[in-house]
Amino acid sequence: MKKQIPIYFVLISGIVMLIQYFVPSEESEWLFTYANDWVIVVGIFALALGIWSLLRTEFKKLKNPKEAFYAGTLLFGYFIMVFTGLKREWLEAGHLHMDLFNNILIPIQATIFALLAFYVASAAYRAFRARTALATILLLTAFIIMLRLIPLGPISEVNQTAVGWILAVPNMAAKRAITIGVGLGAIATCIKIILGIERTYMGHD
Repeated sequence: MKKQIPIYFVLISGIVMLIQYFVPSEESEWLFTYANDWVIVVGIFALALGIWSLLRTEFKKLKNPKEAFYAGTLLFGYFIMVFTGLKREWLEAGHLHMDLFNNILIPIQATIFALLAFYVASAAYRAFRARTALATILLLTAFIIMLRLIPLGPISEVNQTAVGWILAVPNMAAKRAITIGVGLGAIATCIKIILGIERTYMGHD
């Protein structure tokens, strides 16, 4: 019963939410709003569960000398941000919570994005080697796109036209193909979940 009840619940709720989408009425809108409210409630409980899981894992890591420093740093930062953000007035500029956010978290995020730029450049260098016809086309296209940022006089106008066509025609076609593929994949996954084929949400395969 522990396995069957969640499967039946997902089956019924999935079919009901699927049908209500094709039945425009006040009752259908109320059902959709009511279900979304429950999603928010479940999300709040999931957040609490995630925090508990994080704290439990990090406290266990404190016993490992190799991971104790990082676990302690994470726990220290977590509790400091929680305690300094308990009051609404502490969330305004000039208070410790916002000072920590602006002077620690934002620089860390900027550093991570700066490091990602080097990884992207490395990946681009490997991908743009003109070893095949497709790689050559990719290289030329990337070269044309990058030239739009360089003032080249009359050539810039021609390049801007070429860049506009590349972004509006082949690039848009590829983006739409990817979007359609993602949509079909999402539909297939939803059907598998509703029919009970996909059961990873129950904690196992």
